[in-house]
Amino acid sequence: MTDDHPPGSAAAGLCAGRVVAVTGAGRGLGRAHALAFAAEGARVVVNDLGVRPDGSPAEDAGGPADAVAAEIRAAGGEAVAHGGDVATPAGAASLVATALGTYGRLDTLVNNAGFVRDRMLVNLAEDEWDSVLRVHLKGHFLPLQHAAAHWRALAKAGTPPQARVINTSSGAGLLGSIGQANYSAAKAGVLGLTLVAAAELGRYGVQVNAVAPAARTRMTERTFAETMAVPADGTFDAMAPENVSPLVVWLGSAASEGVTGRVFAAEGGRITVMEGWRPGPTADRQARFTPAEAGATARGLLEEATAPEPVYGAPR
Repeated sequence: MTDDHPPGSAAAGLCAGRVVAVTGAGRGLGRAHALAFAAEGARVVVNDLGVRPDGSPAEDAGGPADAVAAEIRAAGGEAVAHGGDVATPAGAASLVATALGTYGRLDTLVNNAGFVRDRMLVNLAEDEWDSVLRVHLKGHFLPLQHAAAHWRALAKAGTPPQARVINTSSGAGLLGSIGQANYSAAKAGVLGLTLVAAAELGRYGVQVNAVAPAARTRMTERTFAETMAVPADGTFDAMAPENVSPLVVWLGSAASEGVTGRVFAAEGGRITVMEGWRPGPTADRQARFTPAEAGATARGLLEEATAPEPVYGAPR
């Protein structure tokens, strides 16, 4: 397989010569990302388990990944399907092995796989909590761990990569979302994982960032049906998942050199750098507070602080 591509071809794009693995790439955001990477010259490993929106088995389990890989090849690109469960050690290992075995390298990992099982907190069953945390959080950790081990080995062998990881969080992870305690907790965990991975892996040539997209997917088009609807008048479709992919492709390319440990919100034609938790108003008396003094101090500080954004679904 050669990395030489004729000027002007799709393969001469921003990601020419790179190999990209995208999890949950059979539909929605993942599919849009896979197609966008291919259009910029990447060779793509298209992962999808082919489950329903709630994670239950579907009849066409291998269909979505195969269909997207075929779509890329039909357009002149290179892609291979992977149907493993990336929330298992074996599935995550086989994702990396598929990239290496098929194309001889792995440059970018996009962690995107997930599903929802929405329920109000008091009605949320333990298995609904566990399954959502598993796919979103463990399904980020395991592929990242296996890819990082490969990249660390390259760096220690004297050939540090220009590796990129893009994790997928959500506004629910940033702000919370009523009826989605499990999903919000998982997506907040993705942010913590991103920060730690960026700090730990930078020495090996690995950059790790996260995006919090707002887009129409199988998960959002039911929960936020009115917001996610395609405009009937043919105007700009702000919720199309393809709007998010250009940022993801850039973060996954060598052109994003020096950008790591960052969180971006992406929606429609808008990109926002999220600045996260920063120290606000502070009081330090250099001595222990009594509970009453702590309460009075806290109330005073809250009067100086900026009010938080409301949780999704809360009265505004």
